[in-house]
Amino acid sequence: MVELDPDPTDGGGATPLISFRGVRKAFGPKVIYEDATLDVFAGETLTILGGSGTGKSVLIKMLIGLLRADGGSIQAFGQEVTTLPERGLLDIRKRIAMLFQSAALFDSLTVEQNIKYPLREHHWGTEPAMNERVAEVLEMVGMEGSQKLKPSELSGGMRKRVGLARAIAMKPEVILYDEPTTGLDPVNVRRINGLILSLQARLGVTSIVVTHDMDSCFTVSDRIAMLYERRIAFVGTAEATQECDIPYVREFTRGGKGTLDADVV
Repeated sequence: MVELDPDPTDGGGATPLISFRGVRKAFGPKVIYEDATLDVFAGETLTILGGSGTGKSVLIKMLIGLLRADGGSIQAFGQEVTTLPERGLLDIRKRIAMLFQSAALFDSLTVEQNIKYPLREHHWGTEPAMNERVAEVLEMVGMEGSQKLKPSELSGGMRKRVGLARAIAMKPEVILYDEPTTGLDPVNVRRINGLILSLQARLGVTSIVVTHDMDSCFTVSDRIAMLYERRIAFVGTAEATQECDIPYVREFTRGGKGTLDADVV
């Protein structure tokens, strides 16, 4: 049994915006979580680390109901997510946006139409208001004037930025980043890291970043949570993580993932 170090629920007395308590999840015989417990506090950027197959993306997908937990409690904004019906989950998804690893753009739609898609789904304002919002979020991610382009005309980094523009269009309180720098060249990695930091400062959002990219992790994080042995086994500040001498933390952060790797989930 791995001892938690430090306490993943210790926020210095602050009330968490999001909390996971004793969460369990399995896919058939493959157990992903036995007892995942973690708090996320308003305004912070918390990064979830772990080798392939440890369930990093599964955790944030359970938060917005794309996957259902098998047991335990997941709360967001004081609501129990695990028991919400689909209508309640739609309300949660207005407040929590997700940038998917592949950006998940609709290839048949233009950049403008992709960003307007969630706005239309949630009956967000008039057409002129939506046009103004599209221009505003594209400016935020450095993609001004790209409204009429199709995803096929965009590079990988540009697709990620358009995906991020779509994620923030609804003015969410929380942004989930699923492997935001995977497959990008170093210039675009730095650009995406800069956007994560600038959006947190500019919009005051809470961010949860899923990654195995250590450079990105230490660039953007206030706190870091590490998955190990089917639970949240370590939580600490970026500084504490870099100085940590717990073997599995040291192995991951200083010298490659080694035995932490498994089949991708």
